Amino acid sequence: MPTGPRTIRMKAQLADAKLYTICQEGLCPNLGECFEMGVATFMILGDRCTRACAYCLVDTRKPRPVDPDEPRRLAELAQELDLEHVVITSVNRDDQQDGGAIQFQRVIEALRKCSPEMRIEVLIPDFEGNRDALHSVVDAGPDILNHNLEVVRRLYPQLRPQGAYDWAIELLDRVKQRRPDMTTKSGLIAGIGESMDELLEAMTDLRAVDCDILTIGQYLQPSPKHAPIARFMPPEEFDRLRDAGLEMGFRYVESGPLVRSSYHAAQQQV
Repeated sequence: MPTGPRTIRMKAQLADAKLYTICQEGLCPNLGECFEMGVATFMILGDRCTRACAYCLVDTRKPRPVDPDEPRRLAELAQELDLEHVVITSVNRDDQQDGGAIQFQRVIEALRKCSPEMRIEVLIPDFEGNRDALHSVVDAGPDILNHNLEVVRRLYPQLRPQGAYDWAIELLDRVKQRRPDMTTKSGLIAGIGESMDELLEAMTDLRAVDCDILTIGQYLQPSPKHAPIARFMPPEEFDRLRDAGLEMGFRYVESGPLVRSSYHAAQQQV
């Protein structure tokens, strides 16, 4: 990964604030590029996930208690970094009654208090279908609400057994039902065993619930223990998916080999 002085400084600032990023925990290939631009995707609720998706490197040991001071520290660092667009994601916390939704709400409120003009994007878990948990995040008023579909329907039992394809679709639908004006977003992984037709079907399902923004990127196996790469999709196929998505009605599509759900997030104005 490329690195530079701003990347080194940003890693130190994150460590000092005792904050995590999915960029680091998930070994994102774009970390150097994004950190050099002062962009990071904060990961709240700790660094240990209660699920074990076959494509994800995040730690799956027993989670630590939720940190009540995390929202304040995150908001202060975002203000210090002078971020105009901030992305907040989390591990899954199925050990919490609300799946961690209240922590998302507190983070959004803290960010609004510190930096009222900041554009806030949240990338949330499915909260196991808990409607009240979802509503607490939606009502906190993020500018963009992202929930990644990740893989096609057929691969859910194999790659994401603790989740459900229909939960993901229904979550995005419920957001629009509660806040029709809220921008919604989702992402897909390519090259992990799906067909082109299955990707197009998943994209159609996302458009059926009025999803606005779509990201599609190549799967990279994070360790030998994780799901193997089925194939490397050539750039022209990513271009084809982008064009198909725009024709379906997505307002913005970021599609390419190294695209991840928060890649170029600040430029995805719709």
